Amino acid sequence: MTDQTPSAPARPEARSPRGFQDRRARDLAAERAILTAVAAVYERYGFEALDTGAFEYADALGKFLPDADRPNEGVFALQDDDEQWMALRYDLTAPLARFAAQNWETLPKPFRRYAFGPVWRNEKPGPGRFREFTQCDADTVGSARPEADAEIIAMAVEGLTAAGLPQGSAAIKINNRKLLNGLLSAVGVTDEGQKLGVLRAVDKLDRLGPDGVRLLLGEGRKDESGAFTKGAGLSAKAAEAVLAYTAAGGGHDRTGTLDRIAEVIGGSAEGDAGLAELAAIDAALKSLGVAEGQALFDPSVVRGLEYYTGPVFEAELLLDTKDEKGQPVRFGSIGGGGRYDDLVARFTGQPVPATGFSFGVSRLAAALRAAGRDQ
Repeated sequence: MTDQTPSAPARPEARSPRGFQDRRARDLAAERAILTAVAAVYERYGFEALDTGAFEYADALGKFLPDADRPNEGVFALQDDDEQWMALRYDLTAPLARFAAQNWETLPKPFRRYAFGPVWRNEKPGPGRFREFTQCDADTVGSARPEADAEIIAMAVEGLTAAGLPQGSAAIKINNRKLLNGLLSAVGVTDEGQKLGVLRAVDKLDRLGPDGVRLLLGEGRKDESGAFTKGAGLSAKAAEAVLAYTAAGGGHDRTGTLDRIAEVIGGSAEGDAGLAELAAIDAALKSLGVAEGQALFDPSVVRGLEYYTGPVFEAELLLDTKDEKGQPVRFGSIGGGGRYDDLVARFTGQPVPATGFSFGVSRLAAALRAAGRDQ
């Protein structure tokens, strides 16, 4: 007789999905301590907590949808039984825009809220780059005043200190998209694709230095491997104007930085409007007690300038940090934000000004640990 005993079923391999991580007590406690401390600061400023659902209708996420058949580029999406596409939230700002548009008549004006929770991105994972992570946002919706931007910046400074960063160990760098727009208009650059090429070039300033960026502003650059990156196609004169603009910062004297920028951008109407906004932010920051070294103007910051409509902010860690092998490592940005006056208008058709700041909780916890400051 043959043995008819069925074979045992194959055992699944115990493995974490790519881009997702298991976190134990130490990591959870560190993140919980950060959120508790930061929430106390935000509430002291008068911001209310808001929690929206993990899913949003996919059309509310706009730019992350490549087509209507399967809108899953950049997001994790599924089709509900009513054939509407839903997606896990990519960030906390798009849900806020939807919530504000949906409830605008009953909300206080301006509406100031903070939120924290997991977000999901359908992107290729890598070292330190996950598909799920926790964000913490604070936003003001309904005020176009530069003082609203200054309040967000001051609150970010205080929040990062409360989270465990010693005073002076981080700085909020501030720019305004209107400045670079005004400069490019003054030198004859009007094509949106060319402007985007300029932004991408300037964003590489820390890595490539002025000489490398000069090539990317012009015809292009060939790297060490021989790969060629097409440039923005600016004339030599226009490229030098952009480089002079990015070099106008670098100091803790906000007023002096504004004076240097004014000399470079050449008095364009849009550039003058950006300067006026930064001057008003400077005055408000001084009244709020934010020191020059805690928040400074840096025209080389181009954080998402094609997305933002005015001031932009980036929080940079200044502490000495080391990797797991004890080697010095530059941690760089730990958060950022800015003014985005067009996002709520996607739903309402009416302009609704908004400004905010966001940081990755896990990234901040990792920065504190790398600096030996974890709680």
